Amino acid sequence: MQKKTTKNKHNTKYIIITGGVISGIGKGIVTASLGRIMKSMNFNTTAIKIDPYINIDAGTLRPTEHGEVFVTEDGGEIDQDFGHYERFLCDNSLKEHNITTGKVYRRVITKERNGDFIGKTVQVIPHITDEIKKQIKEISNKKNSQITLIEIGGIVGDYENIIFLEAMRQLSREEDIVFIHVSYVPVPEKLGEPKTKPTQQSVRLLMEIGIQPDFIVCRSVKKLDCIRKQKISLFCNVLEENIIDDPDLETIYELPLIFEEQEFSKKILNKLKLNETVKDLNDWKNKVKILKKANKEIKIGIVGKYLNTGNSELKDSYISVAEAIKHAGIPFNTKINIKWIDSNKLSTSIHNSHFPKKLLGIIVPGGFGTTGIDGKIKTIEYCRKNNIPFLGICLGLQLSVIEFARNVCNLRNANSTEINKNTEYPVIDILSEQKNIKEKGGTMRLGSNPALLKSGTKIYELYKKFGLLNTDNIVYERHRHRYEINSKYHDILQNKGLTFSGISPNKKLIEFIEITDHKFFVATQAHPEFKSNLLQPTPLFYGFVESCLN
Repeated sequence: MQKKTTKNKHNTKYIIITGGVISGIGKGIVTASLGRIMKSMNFNTTAIKIDPYINIDAGTLRPTEHGEVFVTEDGGEIDQDFGHYERFLCDNSLKEHNITTGKVYRRVITKERNGDFIGKTVQVIPHITDEIKKQIKEISNKKNSQITLIEIGGIVGDYENIIFLEAMRQLSREEDIVFIHVSYVPVPEKLGEPKTKPTQQSVRLLMEIGIQPDFIVCRSVKKLDCIRKQKISLFCNVLEENIIDDPDLETIYELPLIFEEQEFSKKILNKLKLNETVKDLNDWKNKVKILKKANKEIKIGIVGKYLNTGNSELKDSYISVAEAIKHAGIPFNTKINIKWIDSNKLSTSIHNSHFPKKLLGIIVPGGFGTTGIDGKIKTIEYCRKNNIPFLGICLGLQLSVIEFARNVCNLRNANSTEINKNTEYPVIDILSEQKNIKEKGGTMRLGSNPALLKSGTKIYELYKKFGLLNTDNIVYERHRHRYEINSKYHDILQNKGLTFSGISPNKKLIEFIEITDHKFFVATQAHPEFKSNLLQPTPLFYGFVESCLN
């Protein structure tokens, strides 16, 4: 019999989350919710996401292909589920927390080329599975994790997942592990009753790999009745009390509270032989209560270019922006009603009829490429001229500069070289020292970068209010872009009334802009939405909501 390998040096306990039936049912929210509960009991908790695609990371994936690309403090371009992890755990992830097939195979092949396996035939088992386990333990050690949550992307039955599931089976022989299977329980419209057979089939596939789930989380329209739970329990070999409800909710942030009503964390800790401690979810409960029953409600428009895939609407492309604006409404006891506006469908002449009635403010988020640009620029012009609160993020800043250059500075053909390489006035351009770099990500500014804020500006006052300014008036925000405001046009833009509220410490790059005689016209080259969470909104979104309410 094979001996168990040495335990993780922090004696980390592991919670493995798998999915069945269909993808996109909320494994990430389940993982994040459990993380929130464990953290509320002061367990040092971290989360890992395994994605079975061969890409090294999510940086080259189009949002309509795989949802939003989330950016970490250390410059990782990773899966959007990490946004949920950070928004629930209120803790930073690292780029290595996202394990992909590409990363695993690259590391093994590099070791083989370096002679680490001399004399051996390098095989999927044990070499690839060993590498998966090694990466998991490295992350847990680096974060001093007592409880590590591991979400396996996709569903049981995907052939890309088999090697990761096998690695988890092996890991269960070495470490203390709880397996949680998240399965969709459909209610066919004409039948009107929940059907458990898909769950039975997905669990059967999981058991064929050698994994018996300890818990089944049933994703459904509403809580399951005893009949359905008894059937799942019988056919899936799971105790009835370990069949956990995960019904449709008004807000995803309510799920930790729903789990606690079922004593889910207590059951998990019993399995892991850990003592339950006092939970502190009071602040979380209060925030959820405001999200559900706020005193006020306002409409905010988000004008995006990645809103459609086929005949379907894909809001996940901007999920961090959407969540950040919801967080910002909480201090004002205000619910944010988001109206999604496809910039590709906006005409070149914009007026009130193009936007929903009673829209109090507009956000133009980030993006790449040339599609939908004209509609975004016209939207920005509409906000500037009509004194409508406006927040531009990344591409939103670049297009704000283009609009200002064209219509205020009289540089009629001003543009970005990303959109028009031969533009007469390249007010947005790649820095000259970056133009010959061809490696993927080489021309990108990724992760946390500093900005020196100008005192007396709206942006300065907002960051000061949140206590985020250091003694040198520097703040840090995450970036993901390759184009900047061209320094050749700094003077003319400022002379015509565009305020550079924040610049890089070396004075070369413009990080924040605003128009002072406007109700709220603010834009940033960064992505502040990536640092927002339920318990702490970010300054720019807070200021934007405040201006909408005023």
